[in-house]
Formats: sequence, structure tokens, C-alpha cells
Amino acid sequence: MAFSKLKSIKLNFLTLVLSLGLAFACQISAEQKQELGSWEVHYIALNSTFLTPKVAKQYSIVRSKFNGLINISVLDRQSKVAQSPVLTGQAKNLLGVVKELKFKQVIEGKAIYYLAVLPFSDREQYRISININSGLEQKTLKFQHKFYAD
Repeated sequence: MAFSKLKSIKLNFLTLVLSLGLAFACQISAEQKQELGSWEVHYIALNSTFLTPKVAKQYSIVRSKFNGLINISVLDRQSKVAQSPVLTGQAKNLLGVVKELKFKQVIEGKAIYYLAVLPFSDREQYRISININSGLEQKTLKFQHKFYAD
């Protein structure tokens, strides 16, 4: 049963990634994950131009060569069931300029994703810190990403 749920969640995540227009995956980093407490947190950062116009409209995302997109999915480590914590975060560039991230929750079947748009300048690198809070558990996801205007 747990394998079936894991397969379903991974399939849903793959479907979203593909629907986001990631046919150009060779040009961006692959999906990444971190284990934080009782969670398995999957994340990816990419340029919003990888989205098709239809998908961008569906999620109310402005496609621009100067807009990055951060996609987060939080799963229970044991059951692999999608979780719905509150996400808040910020991105700090190498000059110390901080931009607050506003996440939008997307629910597709049993899958739950969080999307945030991050405006950037060409070749701008960010240190991204995302607070994940379920009320019972609080963890921080940290990663870096360099965005390129294409």
C-alpha cells in the first residue's frame, strides 16, 4: 500500500513538472530533495519561461525571462503522503538584497505543491531559505540557485 502511495505521489510530482513545460530539463537542475525531520522536501527552481503560456495562465504566473519559479513539495518521510504545512521564505542575493517569497498552494488530486515567483537579474545567485511549519513541526529548507535570463 505504501509503495502504491509513493508511486502515485511521484507520478503526480512528475506530471506537474512535465506540465510546467520542463521538456527542456537538460537546461536546468534536476529535482532535488532534503530530509527535514519527519518530512521529505522536494524542490526545484527554474526560469518561468520554461512554462507554457497555458500552464502559466492556469497558475497565474507571469512568464518573463526575469522571473524565477520555486516549486516545493512536502511529503511525510514514512508514508510519502503529501503534507500541507505553511511555507514562508526569503531569497537573498550575493549583495545582501532580500526578497520575500509568497507561496501559492496548488492541490492536484493527492499531490500538494507550493509555488513562488522570484524576480531576478541575469546570472543572479540567491541563497533561498524556506520556513516549513505544520504547527507541530518547524524546519527550514536552505539551498542556492543561480538564475539566467534566456
